[in-house]
Amino acid sequence: MKFTSLLLGLGAAVILLFSSAYTVSETEQVFITQFGKPVGSPVNADPATNQAGLHFKVPFIQQVNRIEKRILEWDGPAVEMPTRDKLYISVDNFARWRISDPQTYYEKLRDERSALSRLNDIIGSETRNSIAGHDLIELIRTLKDRKTVRDEALVGTDSNLGVLPPIQYGRSVLEQQILLTSQPKVKPWGIELLDVRFKRINYKAGVIDKIYSRMASERQQIAERFRSEGAGEAAKIIGRKERDLLAIQSEAYRKEQEIKGKADGQATAIYAQAYNSSPSAADFYQFVKTLETYQKTLAKDTTLVFTSDSDLFRLFKRIGTPTQPAPAR
Repeated sequence: MKFTSLLLGLGAAVILLFSSAYTVSETEQVFITQFGKPVGSPVNADPATNQAGLHFKVPFIQQVNRIEKRILEWDGPAVEMPTRDKLYISVDNFARWRISDPQTYYEKLRDERSALSRLNDIIGSETRNSIAGHDLIELIRTLKDRKTVRDEALVGTDSNLGVLPPIQYGRSVLEQQILLTSQPKVKPWGIELLDVRFKRINYKAGVIDKIYSRMASERQQIAERFRSEGAGEAAKIIGRKERDLLAIQSEAYRKEQEIKGKADGQATAIYAQAYNSSPSAADFYQFVKTLETYQKTLAKDTTLVFTSDSDLFRLFKRIGTPTQPAPAR
């Protein structure tokens, strides 16, 4: 009987011990509720003190509530919204948060799913307000002081294509604005919002084709300008070539005429010298030149009509008449 009572007492002590003891992990924070109401301060909630380990509570009437202590992730859905310059874009952003007040968090939200739903509403709303108050260029550029690299095809040209307009803030400033405006709105729920970032920014599906068409049109303008400049340079080169060719031909013609003139002068001098050397030489020269004239003017089927005193006919007449001796001088 005494042994049975001892076993029952020992069992009751073990049950009592297990009901009053609980452990706290380094990754969680705990608060105790008694009949549904919080009792005492949260355990392991302060990052400066490590209260992880074994702890005790009143058995049976007190309940242990465990809350995540680590930094949590919020990944919102992609939402379409307009910018200040009336361009519809799809914005997908994410955030990092943690539970700063586990008691308040438990009382108002209960679980992480409810917290994510509230974060969707708050961060999504502040994101739409920020996007609607700025132009698209503010979202494209990370920092306002960042220098963009201009397209190599446009370097050295006066065209404004490919030159981005100046910005006032930049994407980093917009992310900070969303964070600062969202933090006070989530704090009453026991949540501390740590960071908000843009994950993806893209044009609305119906606008992408128009954007690509505009990009192709800009490239076509660049190509046409280069073709025009190339045609202008080609015309200049062809003009210089024609001018140089005419100058060369003119100079060659001038030299040709000079050479011909000198040759004709020398030939005339030779002819005159041969003609004046002796009477017989003059007759022979005249005979040879007449034969050359016949060769150039008379063909196989040529018909000529001469008068009796024609110079061309004179040689034919002399060929058919016996040669008379020259009179004595």
